[in-house]
Amino acid sequence: MDEKPLIALPVVLGPTGSGKSELSLRIAEALGGEIVNCDSVQVYRHFQIGTAKVPEAQRRGIPHHLIDLVEPGELFTAGDYARTARTILDEIAGRGRIPVIVGGTGFYLRALLEGLAPGPPRQDALRAKLQRRERKRPGSLHRILTRLDPAAAARIHRNDRNKTLRALEVRLLDGRPMSELLAQGRSPLQGFQPIKIGLNPDRELLYRKLDLRAAAMFQLGLIGEVRDLLAAGVPADAKPFESLGYRQALEAVRGLTTEEQAIASTQLETRRYAKRQLTWFRKEQDVHWLAGFGEDSKVIEQALACIKSATKTF
Repeated sequence: MDEKPLIALPVVLGPTGSGKSELSLRIAEALGGEIVNCDSVQVYRHFQIGTAKVPEAQRRGIPHHLIDLVEPGELFTAGDYARTARTILDEIAGRGRIPVIVGGTGFYLRALLEGLAPGPPRQDALRAKLQRRERKRPGSLHRILTRLDPAAAARIHRNDRNKTLRALEVRLLDGRPMSELLAQGRSPLQGFQPIKIGLNPDRELLYRKLDLRAAAMFQLGLIGEVRDLLAAGVPADAKPFESLGYRQALEAVRGLTTEEQAIASTQLETRRYAKRQLTWFRKEQDVHWLAGFGEDSKVIEQALACIKSATKTF
């Protein structure tokens, strides 16, 4: 019996600010595709200015999935993302359309394409104890994780409390490092042919663009948005408030920093984040790296040529 042909799955990856959204729109237009978000902050509702979500009016009639999916106080893990995204991919393919993955959350992408090993179940008593320790001594959980599982700690930002907590929980309950656990029992994505397009713009130009974008977010009212979110009942420890821009705006609302300091901190941390993203994605296999931003006509042509060469789709 002949095997069913694989379905093309363009994946647009790269650092924040590199033009992934525009390139994904152009690819979706050319292939008759639908866009599937792979950004861990854009899955949350109500957070707008600091998330770089493509506004509805600018989506050109192309369906977008996994945006504004969950409430800010809900836990949404990489495993949740992988399960939900795989269902979405099947639904898109079932309509005879091409799914286009776009986003900069490398761990989400890896969970989707490679699967995640089942870890030990969450233990509420242990998590509560660890959370109490973190509240009393901020940063202590990441320092403990660095001692017990340095490989996992190196991949997790010290401000990402949820990932730090889970990695430490796994280490304490299972007795093995997270990296060892993740290497076992994975279930790779079936039925699709990933075609990874990586954006690698000039570093100096990227950093300049990121600085301007960070300043623009505050000019557009990021601090006011944070005030409104808190007034609407969104808890200050909600996951999206840990993201760049929102974390600094929250500090400004609390009077811990000035707006000017918040902007400068956001610019610095965003540049560092872009560098970490590139380091992560450089470890991905079979990436077609393109020099330039996603809105550059030459880059768009090269990306479409890569997809055409890989799949003969159009």
